Amino acid sequence: MHVGMSVIFQNPGQRVSDAEVYARDLALARLAEPLGFDSIWSVEHHFTDYTMCPDVMQFLTYMAACTERIQLGSMVCVLPWHDPMRVAEQVAMLDVMSGGRVILGMGRGTGRVEFEGFRVDMPEARRRFAESAEMILTGLERGYCEYDGEFVRQPRKDIRPRPQKSFRGRTYAAAVSTESAAIMAEMGVGLLIIPQKPWDLVRTELQTYRTTFREATGEEPPSPYVAGWCFVDESADRAEELARTYIGGYWDSVIEHYEFDKDHLKNTPGYEFHGQMYDLLNRPNGPQRMTDFFVDIQVWGTPEQVVERIVTIQDNTYNDAFMGVFSYAGMPSEEAERNARLFAAEVMPELQAMAPAAERLGAPA
Repeated sequence: MHVGMSVIFQNPGQRVSDAEVYARDLALARLAEPLGFDSIWSVEHHFTDYTMCPDVMQFLTYMAACTERIQLGSMVCVLPWHDPMRVAEQVAMLDVMSGGRVILGMGRGTGRVEFEGFRVDMPEARRRFAESAEMILTGLERGYCEYDGEFVRQPRKDIRPRPQKSFRGRTYAAAVSTESAAIMAEMGVGLLIIPQKPWDLVRTELQTYRTTFREATGEEPPSPYVAGWCFVDESADRAEELARTYIGGYWDSVIEHYEFDKDHLKNTPGYEFHGQMYDLLNRPNGPQRMTDFFVDIQVWGTPEQVVERIVTIQDNTYNDAFMGVFSYAGMPSEEAERNARLFAAEVMPELQAMAPAAERLGAPA
């Protein structure tokens, strides 16, 4: 199994300066290669303390210069907020500078505050994403971009520096709804998954994705990449206590940033699935039930329990890559580093020695 680390630069409550958050998380990120991780990731967000990485390609460029072998992943670059021509150039440039180490992750975004900040209408997001992704992926393969769509109108222009090798097999997209997963399948793109749904629903959606992928491309879909919030400790009791504190705190920041406690997504075309969060939160004891569900589906416990949880994820998703998030929700930097080091020492070797999902579980339906 491919094992990566993701850093997300959270600063809930602004208890420290943003500069201190960056110093801490960059120090953690620089440990990824020496500790033996296969990749380093971050995710694009804007305007709030939820995730303070407004330019994931800039962060990955810094990491490219700090490292020699580790792969560099965007989790994700949110296409509706960008000129897709510029994204194609940035990706090609970073890939050339890093010696072909980029894993391109893309998404369409959900935060109303971010769409407002970039003056983009949310009901247009899915169509903007589809057009931008199609232009970027085609452009990276042929070395130039050209597109005439509803939102993306790009005259033919070369990508320089020219892409040095294909991005097929190293391009993924985040998909929360069934409809988004179908779009990814039709494009021949892999999936980035964050555990946040019941596993039976995930299995059903993945089966639909695989069927659509095969029909659209005539090929087998790639194994998903899965990212999870991790807390590892030698004590099972301490692991659970602090997982509920910090992973629960992270979930609180999700509700706040995406405004899932408000009903605007229920009436926003393309976001109907996300709008269900409002109904779930307004059930009796809804907020606590949702927090408990999210914490329980993440990755925490003793090293042995963490391996078991990641094996359970593979049982349900057939993933052959896992990216751990080790610093979040105001966790002290020494705790985050201890967390990552213990994972690297006692969990990662077990994962990296695992057989591929299809070999262990048989071919997925």
